[in-house]
Amino acid sequence: MTQQGIEVFLTVARLGSVSAAAQALYITQPAVSRHLQALEEDLGCPLVLRGRGQRQVELTDQGRDFVQVAEKWRMVWQEAREVAAQDRKQTLRVASVGSLVSSLLPPVLRDFLTPGRTLSFHNYHSREAYDYVAQGLTDIALISDHMYHPQVETVPAFRTAMVLLTGPVLDLPRVVHPSQLDPAKELRLPWNPEYDLWHSFWFRASAAPRAELDQMRLLEEFFRWQDSWPDSWAVAPALVAVPMARRLGLTVRTLDSGPADEIIYYLLGPRRKQGLTRAFLDCLDRELQRRPEAQSLLSAPLAKSVQM
Repeated sequence: MTQQGIEVFLTVARLGSVSAAAQALYITQPAVSRHLQALEEDLGCPLVLRGRGQRQVELTDQGRDFVQVAEKWRMVWQEAREVAAQDRKQTLRVASVGSLVSSLLPPVLRDFLTPGRTLSFHNYHSREAYDYVAQGLTDIALISDHMYHPQVETVPAFRTAMVLLTGPVLDLPRVVHPSQLDPAKELRLPWNPEYDLWHSFWFRASAAPRAELDQMRLLEEFFRWQDSWPDSWAVAPALVAVPMARRLGLTVRTLDSGPADEIIYYLLGPRRKQGLTRAFLDCLDRELQRRPEAQSLLSAPLAKSVQM
């Protein structure tokens, strides 16, 4: 296996297309195919399904399983390249769930990057983040699904209310009860297990939403298409909903008998860069103080968690 082969495979897996991967990597489509074939020969199994006339590619079962292995391989390679760097201890490896990438983190990361500091950032689901933090491949991760891991400390970072986000044409009161919502017009994301339980209680399992999404950035794209679906609605954390409503001219409403607040946690593993971690959490806390739609929980546990 080569570093370039791993990068090619991960790009194909992410974009779902050989041509799109070739364009993103600035190489030819035959070069992409050669890298995939070489990787499959090294592993002894097919990673993608190839079909004539198909613009999109589909991963095999082995290919889907290999995605996480390839991500780890890439991170280990990056770690190995850092060994010779004199300022290695000044690099903080940060991970986060996707909902925070555009709504909260850019100013936090900008604040953190003072002279002498560098960072490596990755977007992971909560379960992946636990594994990477436990293995020392990530220094700190922000997650939404609280789980147990014997090698990882899970600390509350902040909380934000779950609110109703609607297009401008829906005639609803300022405070809305779930019984007033038509599930066929919902844009649904699985924010966390507590939200899923609330959703199952109020809406029939057989009720199909207008769209079921797994990426927060897609929610904004669907709301941009208001001419097609002006009556869409979604439940979202206020930290996501409020800035999105400002950008798109949407309405944020309170939910009566709504889901519990979303709590975002940060994860720390057995190997800790105390100074950099503290600096990052200080930056996060400062940004949260500027966001009335979120309540920071960092002040009390901050000193204890980064010193353990």
